[in-house]
Amino acid sequence: MRLSNLADYAVVIMSAAARAGDVRVNATELAAKTGIPLPTTQKLLGRLASAGLFASARGGGGGFVLTRPAAEISLADVIEAVEGPIAMTSCVDEARHDCALEGACQVRPHWGPVNNAIRGALSSVSLASLNGAA
Repeated sequence: MRLSNLADYAVVIMSAAARAGDVRVNATELAAKTGIPLPTTQKLLGRLASAGLFASARGGGGGFVLTRPAAEISLADVIEAVEGPIAMTSCVDEARHDCALEGACQVRPHWGPVNNAIRGALSSVSLASLNGAA
């Protein structure tokens, strides 16, 4: 399993914003601090704000600020904001029935616990811990 570049960049952006604390940061500042191109930073800020991880304000004192303390935002929150629900295979989505092996698959019942373990591991890592705080 490999995260997309966008999910990786989202974690980097959120981590940089967490280091800023309660100070609003704008897309240009975050792009400069992280080395992520400005258009990509802007795109990700929009997605992260839509997911409720950032609050934004326009104008001279505008910018973005985390909606919760960094200790309360997990890697799972950030990844799901960009990628959607964490799912190792389509088998963990009970609504999907697009696998030709579904009727006879002996492995499908085991993907749920594996998926839950991975999501649990990502949920246990906070932005604060990435920045050296607990």
